[in-house]
Amino acid sequence: MLLTVSIVIAALLGLAFGSFLNVCLTRWPAEESVVKPRSHCRNCTHTLSWWENIPLLGWILLRGRCRECHAAIGVRYPAVELVVAALWAYTAWSFIPTMPGMLFPTPMLAFLIIAAVMQAIFLWLLVCLAVLDTEHLWLPDRLTLPGIGLGLAVFIAQPFALSWISSMVEFPFTANLEGTRFGLWTPFAIHFGAAVLGGILMLLIRWGYQILRGREGLGLGDVKLVAMLGAWLGPQNVLVALVAATVLGMIAAVALIRAARLREQPEGSWAATPLPFGTFLCIGGIVSALWGERIVAAYMSFAGLR
Repeated sequence: MLLTVSIVIAALLGLAFGSFLNVCLTRWPAEESVVKPRSHCRNCTHTLSWWENIPLLGWILLRGRCRECHAAIGVRYPAVELVVAALWAYTAWSFIPTMPGMLFPTPMLAFLIIAAVMQAIFLWLLVCLAVLDTEHLWLPDRLTLPGIGLGLAVFIAQPFALSWISSMVEFPFTANLEGTRFGLWTPFAIHFGAAVLGGILMLLIRWGYQILRGREGLGLGDVKLVAMLGAWLGPQNVLVALVAATVLGMIAAVALIRAARLREQPEGSWAATPLPFGTFLCIGGIVSALWGERIVAAYMSFAGLR
């Protein structure tokens, strides 16, 4: 019962915050306020009524067009709402206890809920950055820099919270930290190192590309985004995100080459089309956040390292 209610609530909140995300995605690039004026048609300035603002349902009822001027409402709006709702519902399913009849201590349940909320925020940020980079090739510092700070803050607070919980109930989560050099600060040190090393790696790639090709191939926004991924995911999972992003980028590049040949465009013309690598990094980050540990475990088992 708890799991079902949690998933439904998470999905509904995901739709609502996905709708707000659409406002941000539309207004931030234009440097407009996300608070005023009220939601309106970008073509005729028609102010949306309450039912037109219902996430997903409003778009369906309007059949994807403004009620006044009949201008098309992009499919990005329902897509973003659906994606955020699905990611948040999956997060609730992942974090909330599923064992029937099992009673979790209140402090532990509170910790799981807070952990789920933190991951939901991280996923929301990644969806936001993915769309901004796809539409505008823009990874704003207003998201990546606070994202780095929030990710590190989570791993400062997490072990202390677990230590407090284990002192109240028999749940020895901090046993694996005993005897380590940093003690309760170990998770922070690991994730801080992943953020720094991830950022340095991307800077080296950026500089190397500039030296070899004589032009910029990777923006500083991508560097900060990888640092943010490192802060949240840690060293192993950020590698999963980087590998996934690289594979996706290669697939996109091959698709561009193929499209250029089909259109009989000049050889190399595809290279003038900028690829939103930040989008691929965000998708890799989402994959790693949800399934990174399983992917690493499967690889280690396949490689015979375990």
